[in-house]
Amino acid sequence: MSAREDEATHPEVTEGDPEGHHESVSENNYATSEVQSESETQTEDALNDIEDAAEVITTNICPTFLTSGETGHVMAEQSSTKAQDYRDVASHVSVTSDLGNSTASVKIMLMPEGHMMTIAFTIGVTTRELKDHFANELKVPSEIIQLSLDGKVVGNDQTLIELGVQPHGTIQLEMTSSDPEKHPIRPVKLQQYNMSDVITVRVQTEADTYQDVVVEIERATRKKPFLGGYRHKITTTEFHHAAVQTMPKRRPDKGVETFSRDTQTVQMKSQTQQCANNTSTQMTKTGCYMSSMEDKLISPGKYVTADEYHSTRLNAVITLQTYFRRWQARRFTNLLRMDREFRRVWLEQDEARKKQQKEDYINAEHHRRMHPQNKEDFALLYNALEKWRKEEMEQIDSSLSGPERKAALCALLEKETQLIASIGRHRIVAGERNQSKAVQAFLDKCAAPKRWRAFDGKVTEMDTQSTLRARELRDLYTSINLQYLCQEERLGVLLTLKHTVKEHDCKLSQDIVELIDRETDLLARGVKEANLEGLRKRISTLFLQYIKNPTFNPQVTKLLRIPQDPASLRKDIYFCRGCNTYLRSTDFALTANARAVGHCRHCSELDNEARHREDFSHYKSILRRVRKAEAEHNPDAKIPYLLQEQDLRYLVDVVWGAQSALSAWSNLHELTLVRWDQLWEWSPWNCILLTKDEATAHLTVDNIDKAYGVAFIRSVKHRHTLARKYFSQIPVMAEYLHDLGSQPAAHSKLLVAKPITTVAKN
Repeated sequence: MSAREDEATHPEVTEGDPEGHHESVSENNYATSEVQSESETQTEDALNDIEDAAEVITTNICPTFLTSGETGHVMAEQSSTKAQDYRDVASHVSVTSDLGNSTASVKIMLMPEGHMMTIAFTIGVTTRELKDHFANELKVPSEIIQLSLDGKVVGNDQTLIELGVQPHGTIQLEMTSSDPEKHPIRPVKLQQYNMSDVITVRVQTEADTYQDVVVEIERATRKKPFLGGYRHKITTTEFHHAAVQTMPKRRPDKGVETFSRDTQTVQMKSQTQQCANNTSTQMTKTGCYMSSMEDKLISPGKYVTADEYHSTRLNAVITLQTYFRRWQARRFTNLLRMDREFRRVWLEQDEARKKQQKEDYINAEHHRRMHPQNKEDFALLYNALEKWRKEEMEQIDSSLSGPERKAALCALLEKETQLIASIGRHRIVAGERNQSKAVQAFLDKCAAPKRWRAFDGKVTEMDTQSTLRARELRDLYTSINLQYLCQEERLGVLLTLKHTVKEHDCKLSQDIVELIDRETDLLARGVKEANLEGLRKRISTLFLQYIKNPTFNPQVTKLLRIPQDPASLRKDIYFCRGCNTYLRSTDFALTANARAVGHCRHCSELDNEARHREDFSHYKSILRRVRKAEAEHNPDAKIPYLLQEQDLRYLVDVVWGAQSALSAWSNLHELTLVRWDQLWEWSPWNCILLTKDEATAHLTVDNIDKAYGVAFIRSVKHRHTLARKYFSQIPVMAEYLHDLGSQPAAHSKLLVAKPITTVAKN
């Protein structure tokens, strides 16, 4: 039984009376219930106490509120059982209770919601007392409560006995409200029952001896399962089976791994058997006629011997094998035809792809020469000009001499001068176009919101006051540079610009306001727009300076090349011997083996255009492909990022001869540098120059010694030695060269080639 039922059957165990009839022993939640039975002289007092306890239980403990659908309604019935137990004790000592003090279960259905409340009252209570009690509990006036039995309204002076309730019986009443709009009837919530941590139980050890036992209540850490129960047929009290509160004791570990016989693998056994099958025949006899119309005459055939039978089976098997092998052969040949067709289609597509790539490359080169946009395009033009000049010089030297040669050289120089002037004009136009694009990109970066990527991959954007200010200035700059605006629109843009720059009073804002007033006056005088082009250009330039000032646009602080703190430039400034100016370190192009700062990038480009006219675009593309491939294989790779275009040019032109190591293909556009040994990081002493198709095939090789010949491997190792000797002059590269000593012997002895084995002839 559960703890509540145990309390109902053992009246000696109590936890305290809710109405205050029992006192608390101590502050540690010790609750005791003493029964005075030690002295015979106090027998009458004990009987009186028992009767008082029975009355307290029936009037105070029994009223327990429960709603329908909950299993807690047992508490009311257990309370009545507890009262019954007290009365049994009282009757044992010849004490009888009055009929009017008997209890009955009153079920109240709250209408119209249909909630059920079960309460135990004495059968002598009146309906008015019931209304007062429910009015106090439900927080409504007692005048609006109406009780009805079987559809009839019950009077206020009627008792439960008059309504036909027997002792320990049950009655169901319906409760409604006469004013449901102002005073609706709602069910009340149950008060949470809190059990004490420690209780004191008085146990009778002998006839006249009692002992107080302190019992500590252990709180359940897991929910006890419902194990069923039973219901008393007479008292209708429900009893639930109580679960064991203590956890099961764990068996001690003996240190020996044991197995149960029941967990062994079951062995399956199949056995066939022949069941009896009874058959019968029926023939004509006396009293039974069987027709012979469907009878058949069966005659024995040719007798087949065992050898003949096996020979027939063998011939059948040979026939089946013949057809099966024919099917396999046809299937194999069809697969070969399909593979050949796929190979042919792939070769055609690959050839078309290569042809298309070549055409795209030629078209891109032609477009770069006809419409140069950046420095690489102009370097390509100067390189083509130098090739043309050398071809013309060779032709003149081979065909002319004397005064004719000098005249031809003068004409060539004049034509070269015209071509250089034409390239210069293209550069000016491209510079203006690139300048406008650079300014627009600069303004877009300033006005861009802050972005960051969350853990789920979504990008979050946030605008700040600085970005909003930069966006406003960008839109205003775009508006003042718009063309083909009418006079009213232009005046509106100028007025907005004037109010914007007037927020800060300085020399720059005053100049902008003065130019705006001048243009406004000229527009009012009807001056043509062609004559205002210079003035508008000045306004646009000054406003761009206004935007680049961090005081007016704080967002440009991170994008300006010159920092706001001059102290940060103290150790980052170098002198250029070409233009005699001090520049930052980023303006100098240093090779891997450079020991001093020479000319800046601008002076180097100008010297290249005037003298050598070399094109490094192919080397840049090769270096870009190497860095991309190494970033995919090893994100921590450092050597490819230490090399510059000049270093890669030396590696390609000098070390590898500007041609493929396998096919001697010399088109730099189709050449690439890949790893020689796939196990080690890419470096100038661990690479090979191949075409793109050859590089793809080389990356699939597992064993280099088996894939290539000894002479080819020796040639590659020799080129690696040249590259190591050149790049060992770089201090940063030297530490990577020293790391080779810690590599395994199979990879550290790169210069050792396998000896050629010879077989002596007899």
